[in-house]
Amino acid sequence: DYVVVKMIPDNRLPPRHLHSVHTGKTFTVIKWESPYDSPDQDMLYAVAVKDLVRKTDKIYKVKTRNSTVEYTIKKLEPGGKYHVIVQLGNMSKESSMKINTVPLSAPDALKIITESDHILLFWKSLALKESNFNESRGYEIHMFDSLMNITAYLGNTTENFFKVSNLKIGHNYSFSVQASCLYSGQMCGEPATLLYDELGTGADSSAEKASRSTDVAAIMVPVLFLLLVTLGAGFVVLYMRHRRLQNSFTAFANSHYSSRLGSAIFSSGDDLGDEDDEAPMITGFSDDVPMVIA
Repeated sequence: DYVVVKMIPDNRLPPRHLHSVHTGKTFTVIKWESPYDSPDQDMLYAVAVKDLVRKTDKIYKVKTRNSTVEYTIKKLEPGGKYHVIVQLGNMSKESSMKINTVPLSAPDALKIITESDHILLFWKSLALKESNFNESRGYEIHMFDSLMNITAYLGNTTENFFKVSNLKIGHNYSFSVQASCLYSGQMCGEPATLLYDELGTGADSSAEKASRSTDVAAIMVPVLFLLLVTLGAGFVVLYMRHRRLQNSFTAFANSHYSSRLGSAIFSSGDDLGDEDDEAPMITGFSDDVPMVIA
């Protein structure tokens, strides 16, 4: 024996498994399941989005018969904080979650230029890579003194540079630049940070090491080139002297005695290749002169 039982849907139950699938700078994709499986009719959901920074609310309506619902909430602000509530349209029990959108990126190419009595911070415009950033919003500059262990707010600017004065000798500083915060220090951009080692020594130890390596290379390359040229010239001179000595020795070895002239002929190295000059001759002894041996 068996019996078929059909459960009566309870529209007072909350949506199940509410969670975020993906969150960007200006949107978030949320997903949830219906209060019960296989709805047999369209269900109307109310999606309330509370801006925890601005203290504002927005309500969106979603009508579907699907058991699994995916919805994209748009027009959010980078770095914002939101409270999302999903419930059926009849104001049943709710499911909720908190979402933090992705903040604006940090400015690129932050660098320091040292002047006589101050330094200048430079960076690329954030509008070049962030379509949601307006230059009128500006940038915030902060400084951390590691020796005093304090962080100071230096100011705000709409330019891509900032002047910093009154730095103390022997102190190490870290400077950070970010998109200006909105609404009481919230909705800030990601900071770009750069270390300034010491007054007069320049910025960023890694950049300093790279600069020193470049300077050493600029000095060593010409020196090595001159050494190679000098060694090459020395080898050429030695080779030419060796050839000349070899030719002189060959000329001396080829000296021979002429029986026709009755004399010995010796050629010097200076006479080589000169056919117009005659080689010096040494007259030999005649056969008629007696040889006296003591």
